This record gives sequence, structure tokens and C-alpha cells, in this order.
Amino acid sequence: MNLLGIDLGSSSVKIALINGENGRQIAAAGWPEKEMDILSPQSGWAEQNPDIWMKCIFQAMQQLKTDYPFEINKVGAIGIAYQMHGLVAVDQNGKPLRNAIIWCDSRAVPIGNKAFSDLSPDFCLNHLLNSPGNFTASKLKWIKENEPEKYAKIHKIMLPGDYVAYRLTGAMQTTKSGLSEGIFWDYQKNDISDELLQYYGFDRDILPEVAGTFSKQAFLRKEIAEVMGLSAGIPVAYRAGDQPNNAFSLNVLNAGEIAATAGTSGVVYGVLDQKSHDPLSRVNTFLHVNNSLQNPRLGILLCLNSVGILNSWVKHQFLPQNISYEEMNALAQTVPTASEGLLVFPFGNGAERVLENKNIGATFQGLNLTLHRKEHVLRALQEGIAFAFQYGIEIMEEMGMQVSVIRAGKANMFLSSLFAQTLADLSGARIELYNTNGAVGAARAAGLGCGFYQNPDEAFVGLKVLNIIEPKKNQIIKDAYQRWKEILKHHLSVNN
Repeated sequence: MNLLGIDLGSSSVKIALINGENGRQIAAAGWPEKEMDILSPQSGWAEQNPDIWMKCIFQAMQQLKTDYPFEINKVGAIGIAYQMHGLVAVDQNGKPLRNAIIWCDSRAVPIGNKAFSDLSPDFCLNHLLNSPGNFTASKLKWIKENEPEKYAKIHKIMLPGDYVAYRLTGAMQTTKSGLSEGIFWDYQKNDISDELLQYYGFDRDILPEVAGTFSKQAFLRKEIAEVMGLSAGIPVAYRAGDQPNNAFSLNVLNAGEIAATAGTSGVVYGVLDQKSHDPLSRVNTFLHVNNSLQNPRLGILLCLNSVGILNSWVKHQFLPQNISYEEMNALAQTVPTASEGLLVFPFGNGAERVLENKNIGATFQGLNLTLHRKEHVLRALQEGIAFAFQYGIEIMEEMGMQVSVIRAGKANMFLSSLFAQTLADLSGARIELYNTNGAVGAARAAGLGCGFYQNPDEAFVGLKVLNIIEPKKNQIIKDAYQRWKEILKHHLSVNN
């Protein structure tokens, strides 16, 4: 049996086809060739048309259908990973009533902050393990307050991956993990939070039915199967947000294990076996994909909005059109560690949870016009992103997380030895890079969900370590990080 994984990001859709028996990737495809547009009708807003997601999926599948028709015919299950915290609102006919409000949209920050105060910090932190913040529930409240005519027509709300699964199968569903990422979940009651629904004025039936994360959730419709080149009736057997899915992809399933990713956004995701929260909600707690009452597994999520997107912005705005990221990495390594005093604060893509939902913008500090060249900027950019990772890791350590090993796919910014070594030196953790990605992980998970694999050990056949970065003693970079933290503290006090 072959297994298909779909990874819906905010910049592109990636699809992986793997051989279930040996776990090897047969083929991969992605669309669009550049990046999906993120619409920003107002400052701080971020939206996408959900139908564009489906067009990208069909276009990527067309590549596989053309190049691997025989292998496509052997697909037995589909897994879906998706950009977290988004909101798709559909009417009775399943049509989106507006563009999706995606993860980096910050319009609902004041709504979430007010809910945190009104419901009380004690309730939110002990029952929701988070502030309602800028998550899906608060985004829905924004629609209720600002677009009441659209809110009145809502039949169901879905996360981005829920919407993709609905379009494939016709079933409107979500998961417990998905409800927790939207801040709809009460961890004390182990159920949807009636208090939150009542406070925001939502009817419970606006939420889809709950399916098991690893299960035959629903089945591919005939008309969609024909478009994708697949057989009708194939089960969608898994769905999860991109970061819990990235952790699964790296076999991060047990307490104390850590996964990281550095794509458009940057994430460190650690697993705990007990309820824990950050008093300031700078990092967030969700149900992990393998959580159960008997064996609790909670994911602690550090999210940085601006990682790869900042690297991409510098590339497209200031560098020659044909320069590659590999060439940028090589240029960055031609200047000394700590970039001769130049510091970058890699924010500027909406309100940052790790900064208590403040939007302080991206800034350069210590720029010397007679000293610094583009090479310094490129190095300082990667060091600044590593600084932001370490800043969040220290918060997670305050919650009891012990970080000794960080696992990541060998992709995106982890392709840069400079970035990976800087993060290892700052954190003191060994970094292990694997031959996997979100789409491959979703495919493996689909095999577990449909029963092809009997346990996770079977699902990870073929998962291999490609590179290990050991931490080094590097006082220069640690001193630069301390200066960075002091300046960040000043930025945050100014933005109070």
C-alpha cells in the first residue's frame, strides 16, 4: 500500500507519496511554484481564499498523476497536516462566507485579551491552559462583532485542515487536538468549554463533529477522486495542525522530546505528560496528536511568526534576483560570529505570542554604515532568528521542559549550518536533522490511522538521522544574545 500526505502551509501546499512497507518517499510535489498570496486588507490582517488551497492541492496532484500514475493507483489512505489557528466559516451548503482568517492575523488580539480578563486569568490558565488570545475562537468572535450578517449565515466553522478534509470527503469534522488549538477545549472537564462558548455567545453546534485523530475519519468522494487520480472511498485517516504533525513526523511522542521547524514561521514544540501553562501565555499548551486520558500527552508550542518569511523578505527586497538561499548562507559565513555588533530582532509579521501578543516590528540594532555590509545583515538575520528561538526555549524551560536534544527535518533554515550551529551553541542541545517533512509525516500517520501500521514503531520505518550538530562553547554568541535580550526588554517596555 502507498500512503499520501498533504501539508497545507501558508506559502504552499506540499504532497508526499510514500511506500507504506519501507517508509520511503516515492514522489513529492508542491504548488504554487512561488508562494501563495497572503491578503492583508488592513494592517495586521492576514487572509487567504480557501478555494486557492484546493486549487493548489489539485495542481500538485496533477504532477503526481502525470509522473506516477501506477503508484498513485496504490494509495490506500490520506493524511492531512495544516496551518494552525485559522478560521474557515461556511454556510449551510459548505461554501466559505469569507476569506479564511489565518494564523498570523492579529485583529482579534484585543478580543482575546478582554476574554482573558473577563473570564479571569485563573479560569483561563487552569481550564484552557492558555489565554484565548489571538486564536480561532477569538477570530470567530471578531466576525460576530464586525460582520454580523456573515456570522448569522454560519453553519459550521472549521480549521484549514478540516476544510480541506471536508472538500475531499463531504464530512464536516474536527479533532480534539484541533479544538484545543482553537482554545475551545477545557482540560479540567476533558470536553469543549461551555464557559468559553457562553462568554463569546457561540452555539455549540457551530463546531463540527469530532473524529479521532488517527482513524478512518471519512472517505474520498468520487468526483474528487477523479480529479486527483485516486480511487473513490479512500479514507482520510489523519489530520493535525502543522506543528503537532511536525512533531509526529520526527517521532516526538513522549514527555521530554522536542521538535523544531524553521519554515515561514519558527516553532519549538515539546511534549509533556502533565498539564502546564505559561502564566503570560507566551508559549501555548495544546493536546498532542497521541493524547489520551490514560496517557496524557500535551504539546508546548513556541511560535515565532517571522522566520523564513523574514529571510525571504530580505532576499526579494535587497538581493540580486537570481541569488539562492544556499548562496545567502555562504555569504553570511564570511563575516565574524555576532556580526560585529549588528543585531536583528526578527519580528514584524503580526502580534507575537512570545512577546505577550505585542507587535514590535522587525528592527536592526547597532547598524554601522562604515562597517556593515550585506554579509553582516545576512549573518545577523540568522543569529537573530536563533536568538528568538532561544528566548522561547528559556520560557519552556521555566515550565519544566528539559531541552537536551532538538529534532528537526533537514529543510528550510535548518539547511543552514550557521543557523543550526548558533541554535545548538545557545541552547546547549544536540540538534538531529532527519529525512522527513510535514507531508511525509502526514502520510505515515495516515498509515497508522487506517490500521496499516499497528503501532508508531512500524510507522517510522525508514526515518533516518541525516546530520547531527553538537553544541560548542561559544561565549561570543552568548554575549551577543544577552545584549539582544536587554534591548528586547526595552522594546517591550516601550510597547506596553
